[in-house]
Amino acid sequence: MHIWVDADACPKVIKEILFRAAERTGVSMTLVANQPLVTPRLKNVLSLRVAAGFDVADNEIVRRLVAGDLVITADIPLAAEVIIKGGYALNPRGELYTTENIRARLSMRDFMDSLRATGVETGGPASFSQADRQAFANQLDRFLSLHYRQAKG
Repeated sequence: MHIWVDADACPKVIKEILFRAAERTGVSMTLVANQPLVTPRLKNVLSLRVAAGFDVADNEIVRRLVAGDLVITADIPLAAEVIIKGGYALNPRGELYTTENIRARLSMRDFMDSLRATGVETGGPASFSQADRQAFANQLDRFLSLHYRQAKG
């Protein structure tokens, strides 16, 4: 099992939670971004810099992931591709995307895009809160307890 991080838009506090989890568990992790990243000096944490451009990092993550890998992303279309390929997707607010909820998320995203295209102000996401951080950390711990320990045997 490997953790892939869509790192360009990932909040710093979430990266720090991920780094602590990688250090504690030894799970392999790669942060993918189109800009230089600072990562801890851990042999199981890598960064991969890709060219700038629309969906370049997303496409690289999908190309490299294998079934059972976890992807950290707030990008709903990327999460849908991950699920189709047999991976897991967790957003930085702690929501685990599943085959049961991803279609609804995609539909809502497309609806909001349509509204914005007509000039409707839809606002942005709520500010990232301490509750979001805690929800992410809890969901990551649950996921690693179940999936990573199974993968290690």
